[in-house]
Amino acid sequence: MNNILLATDFVDLRDRFRAATGQPIPALPPGPLPAGPAQLFQLLEDGAVPEVVVIDERSGTEAALELATRLNVECPGIAVVLVSDRAAELGLGAMRAGVSDIVPTESDEDEIRQALDRALRVTRQRSPAGQGDGADPGQGSQSGRGRVLSVVSPKGGVGKTTIATNLAVGLARSEPHSTVLVDLDLQFGDVANALNLSPEHTLVDVVQGVAARDSMVLKTFLTQHETGLAVVCGPHSPAEADLVGVEELTHLLQTLASEFRYVVIDTAPALTDHTLAALDLTDDLVLLTSMDVPGVRGLRKELDILRDLGMAFERRHVVVNFADTHSGLTRSDVEATIGTGVDLVLPRSRAAAVSMNQGVPLLLSEARDPMTKKLRHLVDRFTPAPMRDPRPAKATAGPGFGGRHRLRRKGAQ
Repeated sequence: MNNILLATDFVDLRDRFRAATGQPIPALPPGPLPAGPAQLFQLLEDGAVPEVVVIDERSGTEAALELATRLNVECPGIAVVLVSDRAAELGLGAMRAGVSDIVPTESDEDEIRQALDRALRVTRQRSPAGQGDGADPGQGSQSGRGRVLSVVSPKGGVGKTTIATNLAVGLARSEPHSTVLVDLDLQFGDVANALNLSPEHTLVDVVQGVAARDSMVLKTFLTQHETGLAVVCGPHSPAEADLVGVEELTHLLQTLASEFRYVVIDTAPALTDHTLAALDLTDDLVLLTSMDVPGVRGLRKELDILRDLGMAFERRHVVVNFADTHSGLTRSDVEATIGTGVDLVLPRSRAAAVSMNQGVPLLLSEARDPMTKKLRHLVDRFTPAPMRDPRPAKATAGPGFGGRHRLRRKGAQ
């Protein structure tokens, strides 16, 4: 019998459970019960994730049932045994909290062994849904692996976080609990603000410790959005960026891809080592530029670099943001400069700026704005059964040859 954790401040209870199992069962340090699984896992000295957690109700009834409830919801692979002398009074509440068994504080060794055996059978009978169940094998790069979508741009200020957050929210709404969004701008990531989140844990926490070794623990460290979207928020401080190694990041992304149908990555401007590590795992590349000369020329250079690195990406989606008929450039100008087609043109939108300031993505605000409709089309490119607007998209108008001449005169080929 193994993988048991004791949450009690009473030494006699610890001794009785250890005698019943014949093993040195680990116990949480003395003090209040952790508020949830993430806090519990942070207290584990050896990092081994238990199959059964024994909670002493004498540490606080409300705290015990709350911890049991969260373990049942967030960690279905862990069974909870409640130690209490108030089984008749707490039975219904314990059942609702997902407690598998209640044992009295003075239980003998046989009763303890039987309760633990039942709990272990419960946890081993709980088989999480298979990772590929119901999923389209063609959605990922290999069977049983989620689809990794990276949103990249060579320069900042082009709306990359707006695109990434709306794409992730749209995918999460199309299939609940299917999507995780990773803020990979290690120094100045703004995903948390864009979604109005106050994360308890960030990217730094999930690449270290027990969360990096166990996918069940990892999920408890993710920040949950109201849509069911899971989020790995960027570090609290730019100084923490050095705590995220490339190898640790690669392992994290691989784990997330094994647990979620969609992994959306909001990268930092420029091709950093972390961005390149993400691109190595990317199935769909969303390339973003603003409709201006610096943005378009930067995108052309980035495409050239990716081509030189052997990152051609069969599934590549070029998006032009901030389109304006008075910008001096047209869609044709952009395509001629970057040497490939543009898949989606997003109009300049006042509502987009408001949504970022309010922390409510456009796809949730239901704002009557042309960009909202275009963002739905972007989400449709990745969902199994897209519902497209039957009306043909209008091409972005422009002043003709003026923009193209200006791009080429500045050195674009």
